[in-house]
Amino acid sequence: MASVFHKLVLPVLVLCCCLFSCAPKSTHAHPLKICKFDQIYQLGDSISDTGNLIREVPIGAATAFARLPYGETFFKNATGPRAAGLSFLPPYKNLDAADFEHGVNFAVAGSTALPSKVLAAQHIFSPVTTSSLNVQLDWMFNHFTSICRNSRDCVEKLQNALFMVGEIGGNDYNYAIFQGKTMEELRSMVPHVVATIVDAARKVIEVGELQKAIHTLKQEKPNAVIVYGDYDNAYKFLLQVATSHGLERERACCGTGGKYNFNMTRMCGGAGVEVCSDPERYMSWDGVHLTQQGYKIMAAWLVNNIFPHLCHI
Repeated sequence: MASVFHKLVLPVLVLCCCLFSCAPKSTHAHPLKICKFDQIYQLGDSISDTGNLIREVPIGAATAFARLPYGETFFKNATGPRAAGLSFLPPYKNLDAADFEHGVNFAVAGSTALPSKVLAAQHIFSPVTTSSLNVQLDWMFNHFTSICRNSRDCVEKLQNALFMVGEIGGNDYNYAIFQGKTMEELRSMVPHVVATIVDAARKVIEVGELQKAIHTLKQEKPNAVIVYGDYDNAYKFLLQVATSHGLERERACCGTGGKYNFNMTRMCGGAGVEVCSDPERYMSWDGVHLTQQGYKIMAAWLVNNIFPHLCHI
């Protein structure tokens, strides 16, 4: 099924390096309507996960992300998504209850671009999941096999679908840093992470490499619409305007005190870790992920910069 998918669906495939983790304001809805996407398929990590990690055996349900305060500001209860609990797509792991008519979320919090075995060979270990990008791709192909009668049927079903690849790859470096790797060792990982994402989903991590890869992809697939969502500049924009939006820039909403209200050994969701009284006045949720308000600002920036290229408006 994977080979069929690559041959027939890539002409209508849209590759993005961004996640709209929250609904854009109504003033930004017009480009989305023009694009007329009827399905979204998401690969990625905690920036995108809407409930896959907490359904993984054996430790998913025991993680802090399966309980409050994750989910409190949007759904008012624990939902499984991280960074204040915003959810667009049904998680793939919720096979019994999910309605996949309009897409599936394959992203898993804590996942890496490189396979866990490749990282383990370098003595880098993922503490929460082994569902790396290649695993998520396998899930996606299995899903398409289950919904498509044949190749032509799959093309028809997916002709107006949006495929979002990422954000992914950051945890490869995060885990390397946490486990004592040097900057030189981190730099040596970059080509491998880049090659993995390009090979798996035509997506890379660093801006310089990404632009080069996109140019190559456009030559390989002239009928595909390939767009780079500049997550880095979207975040820089958020930093610039956070204060004018009344957001605290430096301190996390959920944390254990100190200058940044963040301690890697006592993360949000742990015993005794307090949550601020008004998350909407903060940019950072837990020192790693943004708040609902932070992602709203980034999403609006990304929509304005990406969708005109997708929909020719």
